[in-house]
Amino acid sequence: MDKSQRRLSVLSGQLAHSNSSAILHRDEERVAEEAHAAHVRIQSSAATSNGTISGLLEGQVALITGAGKGIGEAAARLLAAHGAAVVCTDLDDTAAQLVAGAIQDAGGRAVALAGDVTAPEFPERAVAEAVRVFGGLHILVNNAGYTWDGVIHKITPDQWAAMLQVHCTAPFRLIQAAAPAMRDAAKAEMERNGVAKPRCIINISSTSGTHGNAGQANYATAKAGVVGLTKAVAKEWGPFNVRCNAIAFGLIDTRLTRPKEGGESITVGGQQVQLGIPSADTYWSAIKSQIPLRRVGSAEEAAAAIFMLASPYSSYITGQVLEVNGGSFM
Repeated sequence: MDKSQRRLSVLSGQLAHSNSSAILHRDEERVAEEAHAAHVRIQSSAATSNGTISGLLEGQVALITGAGKGIGEAAARLLAAHGAAVVCTDLDDTAAQLVAGAIQDAGGRAVALAGDVTAPEFPERAVAEAVRVFGGLHILVNNAGYTWDGVIHKITPDQWAAMLQVHCTAPFRLIQAAAPAMRDAAKAEMERNGVAKPRCIINISSTSGTHGNAGQANYATAKAGVVGLTKAVAKEWGPFNVRCNAIAFGLIDTRLTRPKEGGESITVGGQQVQLGIPSADTYWSAIKSQIPLRRVGSAEEAAAAIFMLASPYSSYITGQVLEVNGGSFM
């Protein structure tokens, strides 16, 4: 195992104990991939003629950050398919518009909103848009983020600050801005009716935050902070029937885990930050044998976890961190 493979194995939390442990179990992987493909086909064919799979989220309004691509896009489509009206926010206006348009074309309700989650004025603008267009806010998904990796002795102040800003400060500001539409609205409902409508916040963390990752001290610290924020909100807002949970994703197929050589990037403070993993193809091949399900997770599977926590079936779950990692950590 070369240096890059070894480092990337550490990032997955499953460093091989010997070279032999990195040998691929090709038959197991093939079966796993075929099972997943079948599951996706079933999901994609389940929508009814009006674009909805169920009405589980009917009457609820969801605000999802980073909804233009990857997990955010998949979550926006899935929540809309189950009846939610969705505000799709993203740094990329075109991407957000495409997702919102696709939801509308499928018979759902959605609106796009372009903006930088780290901008101080963004949270209030996003919440105001949800209330203006759809009349309230019931589901907040703090999903937007990216990685800017570096080993500890080489991480720059900008790298460190950027990760805390996008993964900790931005979700905090959004939750704070959502207080009138979520906490205060629920309190008023309780005073009028004795009970509040269900509301929830889902913060996206990572196994980097729950287990630590070599080469990602900044990202790991920020994602660990998300867990603390989640538990604090759950304790403060629980009495108002506002649940708050976090999801710690493992290896999911998104532009953050695809080959860095692919050219995807994001502009931060005028600086281009390359997204992805160096030699990701080699990493994926080496690491699949160390994931019990023998494959990488899809954005759609990640979105399914978000939907699960947003649904009525999770009505007694709050303050928890759900790890979605194919069994990589047990």
